[in-house]
Amino acid sequence: MEQYGYRILQALVTDLTPDIKVRDAMNAINEAKRLKEAAQERAEADKILQVKSAEADAEAKYLSGVGVARQRRAIVEGLRDSILEFSGQVEGTTPKDVMDLLLLTQYFDMLKDVGAHQNSSTGALSLMCTLCSFSFSLAARLARR
Repeated sequence: MEQYGYRILQALVTDLTPDIKVRDAMNAINEAKRLKEAAQERAEADKILQVKSAEADAEAKYLSGVGVARQRRAIVEGLRDSILEFSGQVEGTTPKDVMDLLLLTQYFDMLKDVGAHQNSSTGALSLMCTLCSFSFSLAARLARR
């Protein structure tokens, strides 16, 4: 414009409209970036869910173990009290006699529970003979006292 006596120092461009192919290419690039970021965010969210699920499972197993330990402690304390009470009330019995009697009782309870199911089968074990002879000898000792 200088040839006409005008000199342009600055120009304000307010509306830039690129060619439609250029615009579509730029839109495709932006869309690809957003899809990539969305996929990364989804993967991160899945990772967090898996970690939290594993932590919750570990905590549940820990608490279950604590509960089982407390249950066993209560059983042992109850057995101890029963043994002490029984051996104190029946003269001549020792704590071992009471433990043997409890073992025999638990064995017979187990046999009853196994036999109550239609699809279960059992085999005769040598332990059965040992327990029977023990029960007879225990009964004889208790009868003599």
